[in-house]
Amino acid sequence: MADVIVIGGGAAGLMAGITAAQQGASVVVLERMKEPGKKLMITGKGRCNITNVCPMEEFIPNLPGNGKFLFSALRQFTNEDLLHFFNENGLETVAERGGRVFPASGKAKDVIAVLLSVLQKAGGRLVTGAQATGFVVKPGRITGVRYRNVEQDGRRDGQDFRSLTRGKVKLGPEHTLDAEVVIVCVGGASYPGTGSDGNFIPSLENLGLSVEPLLPALVPLQPEEGFTEELEGLVLKNVEASVLAEGKAVAKEFGELQFIRGGIAGPICLTMSRKAARLQHFNHPDLELSIDLKPALTEDKLDARLTRDFQEFSKNNLGEVVRKLLPQPLVAPVLDSAFLDGKKPVSQVSKQERTDLIHAVKHFTIPLTGTRPLSEAIVTAGGVSLREIDPKTMKAKRIEGLYFAGEVMDVDGYTGGFNLQAAFSSGYVAGLNAAKSIK
Repeated sequence: MADVIVIGGGAAGLMAGITAAQQGASVVVLERMKEPGKKLMITGKGRCNITNVCPMEEFIPNLPGNGKFLFSALRQFTNEDLLHFFNENGLETVAERGGRVFPASGKAKDVIAVLLSVLQKAGGRLVTGAQATGFVVKPGRITGVRYRNVEQDGRRDGQDFRSLTRGKVKLGPEHTLDAEVVIVCVGGASYPGTGSDGNFIPSLENLGLSVEPLLPALVPLQPEEGFTEELEGLVLKNVEASVLAEGKAVAKEFGELQFIRGGIAGPICLTMSRKAARLQHFNHPDLELSIDLKPALTEDKLDARLTRDFQEFSKNNLGEVVRKLLPQPLVAPVLDSAFLDGKKPVSQVSKQERTDLIHAVKHFTIPLTGTRPLSEAIVTAGGVSLREIDPKTMKAKRIEGLYFAGEVMDVDGYTGGFNLQAAFSSGYVAGLNAAKSIK
């Protein structure tokens, strides 16, 4: 028997457990993996981007996936509160480019060590290798959790967080643990090897809760097969790209993108991926990525430049002149999209052909099928519908004794520490109000 059971030992779950225990509640945190905080270990490329030092009013715009829902939670537990928590408990932090905050040691394990130490000091108990399988339910109220111990055969590849395991997972007999309150912090479904694979969602749906589809966010875009193989490895900086649906821009970003094997990555593509994933999920036709390869030049200025280049290099062919404007891997694809022959002498290029070339440079278009799979995403969009949750307390509106925090809710944001701050803030609020409900 416990006052509070927290399902999930990630950022939100550990903070929820700590906060509830510090309020005097007896707390048990159930974590299905052998070690807690697996996803924390890989955030910030293993350095753990804890939060961002930007003003709190800038957090919600950086949480485009329903960030307004967290207005109260972010005010109750701010980035300053989070940094004070870690600094007070012995973790030095540093702010770097873009306001991103990391442990001074550069080691994510130091962040987890502080969370576990504080949980223990507060009297909370962590149980690892315990996979929650459902709830103990009385009419209108949660009274506990059903779980099974996880036994594993074979070898786990500690670096392969894209799949759950290389060995076989065995589940022991089912147990029940009674509680006054349960806080669900099971995460989303990206990086399933960290233990966050969406397997608990059916248990929530069985309660009658509304759950939005789990979709990838912060993930590479997926071009149609055969359109970008020759561009693999190319990095484009200072370009403007748009995701188009039936020819209309639904998202637009300026910055850097990169062509990788089987996808198009880079900050601006990751940022736009949430909308692309939703369009893909709802079978929206005719998705495209349109790239302005020269956003600093208007079409008139680009025309003037090409005219000068054609005059100066009148003895060259079209491909050679375009090479002076674009990276070599782009020359043939851009000419092909304008239906132009790169071997044609520039002295023979007509005004209309020059216009077609300008359009291809300013609107280099790649057909998309959507995004890469959810297992490759940095975060998950979707989750428990926010209509089900009180934003001031993180309490379920229709079911007593149930709270939520972190990525399991339908909230997601950009990289830069915003998602982890959302997890810590919602975990704090859920833990605080869960403990208060017991008192």
